[in-house]
Amino acid sequence: MGKGRLEAFSDGVFAIIITIMVLEMKVPHGDLLSSLQPLLPIFISYILSFINIGIYWNNHHHMMHAVHHINGAVLWTNIHLLFWLSLFPFVTGWMGENHFSTWPVALYGVVSFFAAVAYYLLARSLVGIHEKDSTLAIAIGKDWKGKISLVIYAAGIGLSFISSWLGVAMYVLVAAMWFIPDKRIENKL
Repeated sequence: MGKGRLEAFSDGVFAIIITIMVLEMKVPHGDLLSSLQPLLPIFISYILSFINIGIYWNNHHHMMHAVHHINGAVLWTNIHLLFWLSLFPFVTGWMGENHFSTWPVALYGVVSFFAAVAYYLLARSLVGIHEKDSTLAIAIGKDWKGKISLVIYAAGIGLSFISSWLGVAMYVLVAAMWFIPDKRIENKL
């Protein structure tokens, strides 16, 4: 089975997610710069989520370049990833509107954690249908970066109940780890 439709569908969903996130930012009433000040938490949460969605899109794009074929399990694991990513506009808005309070930050972490799990499962599903010495399998390897991300997300969820800003710091740490595109696949291609 070819990968073209999976890539096209996924790219469309990524674009829609980003569009929904930006539409959640309401234009302020007033023409002074001070009118923007109440939107600062919303804008900060948008930046974090935009970066995260961009990271997922970038890595998904690189991974798909190393893929030669897909199967039904890959389609479903990809849908699973897109499901968790599609929740980012909601948790982003909730977190920003509530000025990074405990429960919104914790739920943002839960969605981030499960998106990372879904990406890990997608990668494993793709590796599973390719040869053990394929470019993809070699590039992904044991995926320590992905596993460490899960641990940091879980820590961030827990830390959110001590200080929501500690939770946010953990989520920013994961984004910082992945911000520079993962070269494992690119280098193998």
